[in-house]
Amino acid sequence: MASLARKLGIDLGTTNILVFVPGKGIILNEPSVVAVSGDNKILAIGAEAKEMIGRTPEDIIAYRPMKDGVIADYRVTEAMLRHYINKSLGKWNFFKPDVLVSVPAGVTSTERRAVIEAALKAGAKNAYVVKEPILAAIGAGVPIQEAAGHMIVDIGGGTIDVAVISLGGIVASTSVKVAGNKIDAAIQDYIKRTHNLYVGDKTAEEIKITIGSAIPLDEELVMDVKGRDFVLGLPRTVELRTNEITKAISKELREMVKAIKDVFQETPPELSSDIIDRGIIMTGGSSMLRNLPELVQRRTGVKAKLAKDALFCVALGTGVALDHLDVYKKSIISKR
Repeated sequence: MASLARKLGIDLGTTNILVFVPGKGIILNEPSVVAVSGDNKILAIGAEAKEMIGRTPEDIIAYRPMKDGVIADYRVTEAMLRHYINKSLGKWNFFKPDVLVSVPAGVTSTERRAVIEAALKAGAKNAYVVKEPILAAIGAGVPIQEAAGHMIVDIGGGTIDVAVISLGGIVASTSVKVAGNKIDAAIQDYIKRTHNLYVGDKTAEEIKITIGSAIPLDEELVMDVKGRDFVLGLPRTVELRTNEITKAISKELREMVKAIKDVFQETPPELSSDIIDRGIIMTGGSSMLRNLPELVQRRTGVKAKLAKDALFCVALGTGVALDHLDVYKKSIISKR
């Protein structure tokens, strides 16, 4: 056992949970899904539960206890946290860990308390919460302590968090509940309307990753998609192309760009000029949608780039923040 005070950083996302252990890196990346039986027993957590989505008998429900980045089901979230904390520490650990958890920029104090409570009940000695854009910035290697403006756009499954950070704090921010999951839903909706075909959540996500793009392409990607015919109720395959997907998700993309523009409007001019020089940094799984930085650049006139390891920025940020709790204490809300 290395040190008595164990530390864990948890990126508590709507779609995935990542656990970071200082010295080891990200040791866990699993879907935030829990399978619950009819009598409210928890049957499976994580990857095992995600396999069950859309495939369960009626008395088993696989669902996500986090909605739009906040706790929708307290009891289940606590069970999920406990499962991941125990899994990360291994069975021979008798010391309760210090746990640092990420929360969306727009959380209310009640929601923040719920996360802290859940972490403490799940076995943390101390629990700290930090707003996601700050962690994403730290994880992306942005020197957030300096007196200069940095804009971070963190797009996950549930929310897009846009924040301007200077001197270690958030100067202007917004958190909008339109992100990866809404894009998937728009794709499902489009296929249903246009092709009379039902496809599941998982398929919609696959379509987005395989052929989706934020701007129309000259050379379109093509994909065969299987689903259930809306009229006949039988399985059927259709061929989808990139540009129809781009059109299908255009409303969601517009809302995301609007979130970024709204934050620009609240940003002091000095910091705006810093951001024009440095560009916008994009993190989170959904910012990996093809050409999304390009779209942001076209719509805002400010260059945008995808951070290295965009998916892991928040988790990596928890690791850095845990090592330097004193440095980041301004942006950290702690609770015993």
